[in-house]
Amino acid sequence: MLLLAAAFLVAFELLLYMVSPLISPKPLALPGAHVVVTGGSSGIGKCIAIECYKQGAFITLVARNEDKLLQAKKEIEKHSINDKQVVLCISVDVSQDYNQVENVIKQAQEKLGPVDMLVNCAGMSVAGKFEDLEVSTFERLMNLNYLGSVYPSRAVITTMKERRVGRIVFVSSQAGQLGLFGFTAYSSSKFALRGLAEALQMEVKPYNVYVTVAYPPDTDTPGFAEENKTKPLETRLISETTSICKPEQVAKQIVKDAIQGNFNSSVGSDGYMLSSLTCGMAPVTSITEGLQQVVTMGLFRTIALFYLGSFDSIIRRCMMQKARSETADKTA
Repeated sequence: MLLLAAAFLVAFELLLYMVSPLISPKPLALPGAHVVVTGGSSGIGKCIAIECYKQGAFITLVARNEDKLLQAKKEIEKHSINDKQVVLCISVDVSQDYNQVENVIKQAQEKLGPVDMLVNCAGMSVAGKFEDLEVSTFERLMNLNYLGSVYPSRAVITTMKERRVGRIVFVSSQAGQLGLFGFTAYSSSKFALRGLAEALQMEVKPYNVYVTVAYPPDTDTPGFAEENKTKPLETRLISETTSICKPEQVAKQIVKDAIQGNFNSSVGSDGYMLSSLTCGMAPVTSITEGLQQVVTMGLFRTIALFYLGSFDSIIRRCMMQKARSETADKTA
């Protein structure tokens, strides 16, 4: 009986794999496409720009620091595959003034044509205990990590819908799937991107525009190095339970998922487990993806309990160490 059930499940899976291309979006062709990358002067953003450029895209880099933009432009141009490709640099803060963001997007479209893919990668992280963080930190992270993605997306969405082609990528974080000690400001701003993405996907899917939310793990970038300067001990120890990814690896996965129109983009087995575990009612690209999430969720939930248990243990140990240290200081 078990053998028969297993055979039926395998046959059903094969059928879904055959049918899923009929309902999956048509992949976006990057050769000659116009890709805008915010936060593109360093880290994951710059690597995404390089990956798209390698595939023949025209690139608009958006970031605040003009010197870093020009340096990134030189690095990206080394990967050209034809002499027609262009890298355009625009220095602007995407989180401050929507009208200014809209104007620079218009300038980019006048020079390189309509935006085919927008990658919202501008963002930052500040770690610290809730009561130790200034209220201004919450405001700053929400402005940059959330509104810094809303403004560029709002500036390109009308044209994408009119042309009935487009991809919008929101680069969130694994801390945007799972709230972690020390990330009360950061996690909330990255969680907000998922709500935006799910609602926006419902609106734009009938126009052949697809949204991707990327959940990269800890990645070896300048931003990650800056984040480590303020991390509480508990946060650092939790972070050390997983390996640090290379930005090139993360960029390749994000670009691949965006081209395919996948809603979720994760890296590695831990990322896949977390995405399946926290998928909730998020859109799926194919029936196959939905079935995989349903089948694996129960197993992953069991594994997740061990992960969360290990995190609790880390936090308790840190609290005990601090308590002993405080007691020793008082008796000294």
